[in-house]
Amino acid sequence: MSDVVAEKPVWTRKHLLTLNDLSPEEILYVLDTAESFKEVSTRSIKKVPALRGRVVVTAFFEDSTRTRMSFTLAAQRLSADILDFSAKISSASKGESLRDTARNIEAMGVDIIIVRHSSAGAAYDITQAVDCCVINAGDGQHAHPTQGLLDLFTIRESKGRIDGLNVAIAGDIAHSRVARSDLRGLIKLGANVTLVGPPTLVPRSFEKLGAHITSDFDAILPKMDVINMLRIQQERITSSVFPSIREYIRLFGMNADRLKRCKPDVLIMHPGPVNRGKELAADVADGPNSSILRQVTNGLAVRMAVLFLCQQAAAGNT
Repeated sequence: MSDVVAEKPVWTRKHLLTLNDLSPEEILYVLDTAESFKEVSTRSIKKVPALRGRVVVTAFFEDSTRTRMSFTLAAQRLSADILDFSAKISSASKGESLRDTARNIEAMGVDIIIVRHSSAGAAYDITQAVDCCVINAGDGQHAHPTQGLLDLFTIRESKGRIDGLNVAIAGDIAHSRVARSDLRGLIKLGANVTLVGPPTLVPRSFEKLGAHITSDFDAILPKMDVINMLRIQQERITSSVFPSIREYIRLFGMNADRLKRCKPDVLIMHPGPVNRGKELAADVADGPNSSILRQVTNGLAVRMAVLFLCQQAAAGNT
């Protein structure tokens, strides 16, 4: 009898709901897998048969452009069949529950449901109703795991590492699921994270997660290796949290003058959509330090990796 013990697979999850539950090893495994998939987009025929015969549904109950298109293209690149679900013209608009909607989708022979919803916990709720894979494409103010992963991928690609880097996340932290996912992933991989913005938008409770908090943007600029600028989410803000947009821009907007105070190779990030002239000046968004378009490109590879790994885990082949 052989004494060789089979190595435990790194990835065994058929769902991706949040980065909170992932180990550093699992996160790195996704990033490494994404790196291998990135090459597919450089081929003359931009497809691999990894999900041939599988059916993927994009169930977006909340408006999205980049995330929906990125997941759709990722599934197509893996040769999956794609079904686009629109909540506005579905039975959900007639009062059907989220769980019943998900069960009906799965009953059509669907293998993966990608869900985006305005309510925190919606993706988890769907996992309680179906047996197929569920991938969270953003739920309320809770999590946006693939955005977190693509940001980690972009930082590692640019800097060669994440451990030990000084990373600032600036802006509307309170309402940002991106900030929460980025923070979890960065802390797990050893980065030093500073959250910066108006006190009304940067709750002190984030200190319990390992972040440093400040409202003095200018003071931290020279120390940062990476600065991730967030959009002011006016659609989620129900009261006045700062005096005016002009005042916000003066204190927290990233412009050419502030960029001069940063390290020459500082990486400027933004999850999009960018409000040019507000959180990010146009010349910075389009400048050599900006990684905005690279994030979009990397998002495709990361989502290919997530779709592939979750389906492999569901099939028991990981």
